[in-house]
Amino acid sequence: MGSPTVEFPDGTRVRGRGLARPAPTGPEPDFGLYLGTSRLRRKHGGGITWPHEWVTWPDFLLPAKPAEARRQIKALHARAKIETVEVACYGGVGRTGTVLACLAILSGVPAGDAVAWVREHYDERAAETPWQRGWVKRFADRLS
Repeated sequence: MGSPTVEFPDGTRVRGRGLARPAPTGPEPDFGLYLGTSRLRRKHGGGITWPHEWVTWPDFLLPAKPAEARRQIKALHARAKIETVEVACYGGVGRTGTVLACLAILSGVPAGDAVAWVREHYDERAAETPWQRGWVKRFADRLS
């Protein structure tokens, strides 16, 4: 895995991580967006003391409420312009990589290049499944 903090072409910075791993050193984020089920929230969400939101998003799959997930990803991008933010799932690769690819699109990376861009700048396994990669492309189609 590369640096946990990704700097996008528009200058926004977002820390990606896995909740199952020890928290990175350094200051706590101002805001976090967490991706998982109620089980993950119960097991790993207790140490999150800063403002945050959860997206119900089962491992290896897609968000339970896609429109709400898109709204939260856009809001995270807006916050990243003025705050320190992070996004995380259990392992920090599939769902986190999918959101980072969507953030790359919002930052100006062409949709067809977003997953490759995140794999280069964050983790080579980002957006693990074919349906996660497809969701990234559909994310761009639904931005308007």
